[in-house]
Amino acid sequence: MDEMIKRINELAKKKREEGLTEAEQKEQKELYKKYLAGFRQNVEKQLDNTDVEFPDGRVLPFKKAAKESRKQ
Repeated sequence: MDEMIKRINELAKKKREEGLTEAEQKEQKELYKKYLAGFRQNVEKQLDNTDVEFPDGRVLPFKKAAKESRKQ
């Protein structure tokens, strides 16, 4: 992951300073896609391990609590 972030930053700097070739643009898009997928996966895992406590004392997993609050 650290190498991926390093490469993303290198490409971003090069894009600002001199522009990217078509191959580099494609690589940058793929790296962004992989990075965002990993980020979303990590957030999902965190939410799976998060509980919500309601004022009435009930404690529900985040996903169930979110569904319940949408119904109201």
